[in-house]
Amino acid sequence: MANTTFSSADVLLPKTGFEKWAVIACDQYTSEGEYWADVENTVGDSPSALRVILPEVYLSDDNSGRIKKINDTMNTYLKSDVFNEYKDTLIYVERTDSVGNVRKGIVGKIDLEEYDYTPKSKLSVRATEQTVLERIPPRVEIRKDAPLELPHVMLLIDDDKKEIIETLSESKDKFECLYDFTLMKNGGKIAGYKIDKETEKEILNGLDKLKEKHNGLLFCVGDGNHSLATAKECYKLNKHKQSRYALAEIVNIHDSSLQFEPIYRVVFGADGNKVIDEFVKSCGGEYIGEDAQKYICVIGKERHEISVKPTSKLCVGTLQQFLDEYVKMNKGVKVDYIHGIGSVEKLCERENTVGFIFDGMRKDELFDAVLCDGSLPRKTFSMGHADDKRFYIEARRLK
Repeated sequence: MANTTFSSADVLLPKTGFEKWAVIACDQYTSEGEYWADVENTVGDSPSALRVILPEVYLSDDNSGRIKKINDTMNTYLKSDVFNEYKDTLIYVERTDSVGNVRKGIVGKIDLEEYDYTPKSKLSVRATEQTVLERIPPRVEIRKDAPLELPHVMLLIDDDKKEIIETLSESKDKFECLYDFTLMKNGGKIAGYKIDKETEKEILNGLDKLKEKHNGLLFCVGDGNHSLATAKECYKLNKHKQSRYALAEIVNIHDSSLQFEPIYRVVFGADGNKVIDEFVKSCGGEYIGEDAQKYICVIGKERHEISVKPTSKLCVGTLQQFLDEYVKMNKGVKVDYIHGIGSVEKLCERENTVGFIFDGMRKDELFDAVLCDGSLPRKTFSMGHADDKRFYIEARRLK
């Protein structure tokens, strides 16, 4: 049976200048404008993915001007011979992260007919976290008229025998090397290879077998769920051959370099001590039972340890339930989702800010959790540190 959920794509890559072309996913460093300002300085006037994405640090109530400029730049790049196009291609990717670990993946396209972000979906591509519906419309505005897409979506497979992706490292010498360069701003290194057709067939057959393993579940969305949800909504708005698909990278959840990291919470615009007190109160007060969930709360240079009775299976679920209600009841209070303890500590130096640090979910719990519960609390986990997130490199025509 031929695999139809994941397949080869017509991939666009820049002809030159990969170092300035590749930039990190748009949903990183959302409260750290200095990161993106430095990227601006690094890129300068060179063709860059920075010019055809909208970093979320720049999102506002009216993004129309930025979106128009993005679409215009996409058209300019297409007309000015910036890209080479590789027809009907799967790309084997080796990403060396900031500490030297190598993450292996395959870039191709996903059939959006096989993806549904709603809880309890039975399709072969499923969301791992609750989708925040209000986050989709701004992204739809960016994508719906765009002539290009660039992916930061990463999909996970459950290949405990490591037979599909990891074995490609032994064959890469026979593949055409498409790129091999150093990523900016401590992003590590990355190399991409064009997979031959014989190997592609073996990969797709292997994915078909995995699909049977979890009763039809093949891919769990590891990163970029809202971007994939946006692609789905745009496909619903305008169904055609190009919009039906979305570029993505697939990675084995059992890849030894893949580490699940908690995504911490930082609350802005509120007295930190009052937020902590209200959180503890919402859980019934301090609790020291064997099943207690523990948090480190950061205010300025101070740290406060608290322990509460669970209201959800995961620490992040207990906290998120409280924060959702707290934000509703307190106008002007905002919550951001932060990767890395250092970033939390830096942000919490601001006045009226408090951060919550806690233990995360183990990666071997993911597929069973999705099969059982449908989806996890939003922003439950991150795969690696912020600098190790997926960079935009590959592109695909949408028109």
